[in-house]
Amino acid sequence: MKKLIVAILALAMLVPCLASCESGPHQTDEDKGAVVSMYMTDEMYNFDPALAYTDDSAAKVMSLLFEGLMKINDDGKLEKALAKNIVYDETKNVMRITLKETKWSDGRDVSADDVVYAWKRILEPDFDSEACVMLFDIKNARAVKAGDMTIDDLGLAAVETYVVEIEFEHKINEDRFLENLASLALVPLREDIVGRNPDWAKRSTDIKTNGPFIIRKLVYGDYMVIERSGYYYRNVEDDEVLTKYVTPYRFYIEFFNDRDTNFEAYENGEIFFMGEIPLAKRAEYKDKAVVTDLLSTHTYYFNTDNKLFSDSRVRQALSLAIDRNAIADLVVFAKPATGIVPTGVFENNKHKDFRQVGGELISSTANVSEAKSLLNAAGVSGGSFTISVRGSDETAVAIAEYCKTQWDALGFNVKIEKLGKTEKKAAEENVSSCYIDDLYTAYVERDFDVIAIDTQTLSTDAFTTLSVFAKAFSGQGLDLANQNYDLVPHKTGFDNDEYNALIDEIYAETDDVARAEKLHKAEEMLVAEMPVMPIVTNQNAYLASNLLSGIDYSWFGTPIFNRLKMKNYNDYLPDTTAETIVSDFLEE
Repeated sequence: MKKLIVAILALAMLVPCLASCESGPHQTDEDKGAVVSMYMTDEMYNFDPALAYTDDSAAKVMSLLFEGLMKINDDGKLEKALAKNIVYDETKNVMRITLKETKWSDGRDVSADDVVYAWKRILEPDFDSEACVMLFDIKNARAVKAGDMTIDDLGLAAVETYVVEIEFEHKINEDRFLENLASLALVPLREDIVGRNPDWAKRSTDIKTNGPFIIRKLVYGDYMVIERSGYYYRNVEDDEVLTKYVTPYRFYIEFFNDRDTNFEAYENGEIFFMGEIPLAKRAEYKDKAVVTDLLSTHTYYFNTDNKLFSDSRVRQALSLAIDRNAIADLVVFAKPATGIVPTGVFENNKHKDFRQVGGELISSTANVSEAKSLLNAAGVSGGSFTISVRGSDETAVAIAEYCKTQWDALGFNVKIEKLGKTEKKAAEENVSSCYIDDLYTAYVERDFDVIAIDTQTLSTDAFTTLSVFAKAFSGQGLDLANQNYDLVPHKTGFDNDEYNALIDEIYAETDDVARAEKLHKAEEMLVAEMPVMPIVTNQNAYLASNLLSGIDYSWFGTPIFNRLKMKNYNDYLPDTTAETIVSDFLEE
C-alpha cells in the first residue's frame, strides 16, 4: 500500500508527462473538465463501425468515437458533419465533397483517402457488410461487389488531400445519397490501422478515432474509459480551448455484467447516468426515464436451410403465435413491431414516415388458431430447434423465454442458447487478449436455427433495410470458400427470384413516387415470406442525475455527449482516478 501511495504522489508531479498523445495536445491543465461515472450499455467486443448493425450497444458507443460526412439531427434534418462543402454536377453525375480539417486521435490528419479506403473496404467482394447497398449508386459499385470488376474500377477517388470525388452510375437523388452518408457504417477509417491487424477493432491501443472521444482504456469485464479528443476540429496551432467542441473530459463506463449492480450504484450516487435500466426496475421507473425511439428492431432470423423453417407457412405460424403487445409490456421500453421497416425511416424523401404510410403489416396480437391452421397446412406438427441469444442481454433472454413458452404450446421443443464471449489470446508478448462475440460469430457463420438480432437501421431510406434480402444486395459478397464465386444470399438463406427482381426494379426506378410504392410492395412480400420475424422496435431509455445537463440524441437514437455538463463535478471525481493513472503509467 505504501508503494502505491508513493507512486500516486510521484505521478501527481509527473502528470504533464503522462498525458497520452491519444488524448491530444495540452490536456494537462489542472482542471480538464467533468469526469463522469456511468453505465451506458452492455459490454461490447468489437468497435468496427462497418459491422455495428447487429448490436445496439455497439451503435451507442461508437457514435461517440467516429464521425461521418453527414448527420441527421433529432428533428430529422440533414446537416454537414465532416463534410465542409458538397457540389453535385448533374450533367456529369459527379459529386465532390470537401472535408473539414480535423485529426485522428493520434494527431494525423483525417483525409479523403480515409473516406475512400473505408468505402472501398465495404465494397470488396470478400467483405461481409450490409452497408454496401448505401454505396451502390457509385459507378461500378455493384459490379465490384459481385467480383465482375476490380476495386480500381470504382468511381471513387481522393482527388485532393481533403476532396473526395464520386462518379455515379446514373443520376441520383442527392438528398437521399447524402442521408446515407449519415450512417455510422460509412465513417472514415485508417488503412494503416485496419489493413495491418485483423483485431484492430478489439483492442483500445489499436483503435484510432476521428470523433469527439477516444477510448483511453478498455478492461473487458470491468470498465472502459472514454476521453475527450484534443484533436477534434481544434486548431491546435492556435491553441484553441479544449472545451470549444467537446465539454466533458472523461466518462468511466462500468461493465459489471450485471444491470442490477449498476443500478444499485446509480441509486447510491456512485454513477450518474444509467443507459440500460434493469428489466425488474423498468415498470417502477417508466415515468421517470427519458425515452426516445431507436431505429432498431429486436428481430428473429430464421435459418431457412433448416428443413423445419423451409416453408414460409411455418415461419408465419411462429410469428402469429406471439403477442407483441405482451412482449412490449414485458420489455417496457419498446413498441410492437408492425413491419420490417421501423418508425423513423423517411417516406419518399419528404420526411413522412414510411411505417405510418405503410400501416400495420404484422399484427400486434397473437392468433394461435390461425398459427395452428398454417402448421397443419404445412404438414408440421412440431419439431426441435434452438433460439440463440446474447446471454448478457436480459431483455433478449426474457423475450426468448416468452417465445419458447408460446412455441412449446404449439407442439415444438424449443431450447434457448445463451451465447457469451470467447477469449482470443494475443500471439505477441505484452499485447492484451481480446474477445470474440459468440452471437456475432454464430450470425456470420449461419450457425443457428433462430437467432436474436437487434437489427440497426443503417439509413433513413427504406431501400437500405429491404434490399439486403435480395441476393445481389445482401452484402455477403461471393462464395469464395467453395470457389464457385456465386453471390451469397441473406444470412437467413432467403433467396426469392420474384423478390430479387423487384429490388432490382426499385434500384433502377427514378420516379420517387413509384419507387416508394414499390418499396411498400417489397415489404409486404417480405412480411408474407417472413425470413425474419420482427418482434418489437427498441427504445432508448435512460436515467440521469440532476447534476447532468446537455445530454442529446441523434435521429438514430445514438447519444451525443459533446456538450454534456456536470454541476460541481470536482466534488464527484471517481475513486478510481488515481488507480487508473497509476495503471496507465505502468502499462505505458
